[in-house]
Amino acid sequence: MKVFTTDKIRNVVLLGHGGSGKTSLLEAMAFLSGQTHRMGTTEGGNTISDYEKEEIKQGFSIKTAMYPVLFDGHKINVLDTPGNFDYIGEVEEAVSVADAAIIVISGKAGIEAGTRRAWDLCEKRKLPRIFFVTDMDVDNVSFRQVVEDLQELYGKKIAPFHLPIRENTEFVGYVNVVQQRAKRWNAQGTIDKVEMPEYSKENLNICRDALIEAVAETSEEYMERYFDGDEFSDNEIRQALRVNVCDCNIAPVLMGSNLLARGMYTLMADIIKYFPSPDRVQNAGINTVTNEVFEANYDFSKPKSAYVFKTIIDPFIGKYSFIKVNSGVLKTDDVMYNYHRDADEKLGKLYVMLGNKVEEVKELHAGDIGAIAKLDATLTTDSLSTRKNPIAYLRAPISKPYVYLSYSAVKKGDEDKISQALSKMLAEDMTLAHVNDSENRQLLLYGISEQHLEITKNILMEKYKVEIELKPPKIAFRETIRKKADSEFKYKKQSGGHGQYGHVKIIFEPLGDLSKSYEFEERVVGGAVPKNYIPAVEKGIAEAVKTGPLADYPVLGVKAILYDGSAHSVDSSEHAFKVAAMQAFKKGFMEADPVLLEPIANIKVSVPDANTGDVMGDLNKHRGRVMGMNPIDNGYQEIEAEIPYIELLGYDTRLRSMTRGYGTFAYEFSRYEQAPKEIADAQIKRDRE
Repeated sequence: MKVFTTDKIRNVVLLGHGGSGKTSLLEAMAFLSGQTHRMGTTEGGNTISDYEKEEIKQGFSIKTAMYPVLFDGHKINVLDTPGNFDYIGEVEEAVSVADAAIIVISGKAGIEAGTRRAWDLCEKRKLPRIFFVTDMDVDNVSFRQVVEDLQELYGKKIAPFHLPIRENTEFVGYVNVVQQRAKRWNAQGTIDKVEMPEYSKENLNICRDALIEAVAETSEEYMERYFDGDEFSDNEIRQALRVNVCDCNIAPVLMGSNLLARGMYTLMADIIKYFPSPDRVQNAGINTVTNEVFEANYDFSKPKSAYVFKTIIDPFIGKYSFIKVNSGVLKTDDVMYNYHRDADEKLGKLYVMLGNKVEEVKELHAGDIGAIAKLDATLTTDSLSTRKNPIAYLRAPISKPYVYLSYSAVKKGDEDKISQALSKMLAEDMTLAHVNDSENRQLLLYGISEQHLEITKNILMEKYKVEIELKPPKIAFRETIRKKADSEFKYKKQSGGHGQYGHVKIIFEPLGDLSKSYEFEERVVGGAVPKNYIPAVEKGIAEAVKTGPLADYPVLGVKAILYDGSAHSVDSSEHAFKVAAMQAFKKGFMEADPVLLEPIANIKVSVPDANTGDVMGDLNKHRGRVMGMNPIDNGYQEIEAEIPYIELLGYDTRLRSMTRGYGTFAYEFSRYEQAPKEIADAQIKRDRE
């Protein structure tokens, strides 16, 4: 592939709800640009961006794919992201290097949860955006309704550029709202100018009024002219649109049919016309030597630097690091410095990714996106620069996983293979996490949802040929006491020669502080227990609280007071007193009204206003305590509550069902508190089975 300079590059991310048509839109763009000879389909499993076996099997994207579309002397680096919220990390990685976004909406489905999430991501990143409404070949699709719904959500920023023309229910052309002209597709796939249908004129006036109002909102001068009744020229409208789309003040709405490959020429032309090239985008890092801000700004004349936004590791093609060049020009065999790993990396060959294929390029200019094979130390979100000018860029924020299950190898002996495979998958997917929970003797796999973890299990089997079993995790309960008990134990053992003798009397009582495991106090009078054995008694208590007598969970909040005992001049030893203390603890603990403690989480749930009642009702039903509710942006409420960890199992599925995918949640550990008797009894029974 030829080399493109910064001004000829556009970096565009495709966002939207799952099934809205992002992948098929990229298919149509690549086909019309002449880079492919046929359009693949998701159903056929032959698209250029959904190439993983699990993606083909599931019928939706699970990874971000990159494909550079060449159009009118420009290179449009298209990042096709998953619409399934389970793969939000893939979206966040792609958004971190995009300079603009196409938010894809299915005309059949209308505004969905993924549409609003896409808008929110663009707002956070200040990304210019265009809405593209697909499925216009479906007769009952109302473009006008989609526009009105967008305007209701986002106000006068929404500017419709087109209107559909249909004949005998067939999508045959469109009206350009700026030009006020009708155009029709011909047999060659190009456009003929035609007379505007009468039925389009009323809708044209409505859409043009909305467009002109959006333009007028962009400056005081235009607003005054608008109220004075002045007409804006086409050039004035276009110029205002160029400036204000880049400034995120206007979001154009376009439309087309992915199936018929109609509307993509206009979309690609508008991408080049209205979206910024990287040299019009600000970007800065920190010089790690001087601590000064390095204004990279995708300037090819500045020292080389790049940001690694994604990693893929394949058993067959190896490791590729996806990069965006932030400054300078990267060339084959450059040596770059990774500040985060304190390592030099020789780049070798440079590539551009075309779905699952790679094409070599001799250099990548500032603002371009490409890939480097086999970087040894470099991981996702790392920065590359020169040792002379070491730069660190802000790492993209990636969603934290909160859903977890325990896993184990189906076949004994596969543990090492599973560990190696998971380490590769974790390098690819930053929303996966692995925890060795030694306390509960379980391995935990964290993800965005249970479906995310199930698909991870499938990929392990399909790609790495290892199988795991997923199960509900063992919750980290604790044990404590509610009463006082006086316990005595005499450890006496004789087996020829020196025997073993240790005798202790210990009072056990509630400490009143569940943040501590235990507190030890010595009140021995008259040397009944010699001072040299008292540390051994405390060691026995420290050992005993690791595994409580009630259900083998660690103990919290116990005070142990050693007040008496006895020793033997010959047979006593540290070991004997340690054993005596441990046995006294077990006996006294069970006499002091032992109870099970369960972990409590502070949870924050973000939901639309309309769903607050259902969500709070569900929290109450699952022993949650709602502490408050605060309004946040775009008609959402944040519900704050406390809820037992055991009730969080399956919460992601419940929340999505209640909110149609709009709800999100995050939680953190708060404290331990006594579990209800029926919960404790059921848990103890399960643990003993």
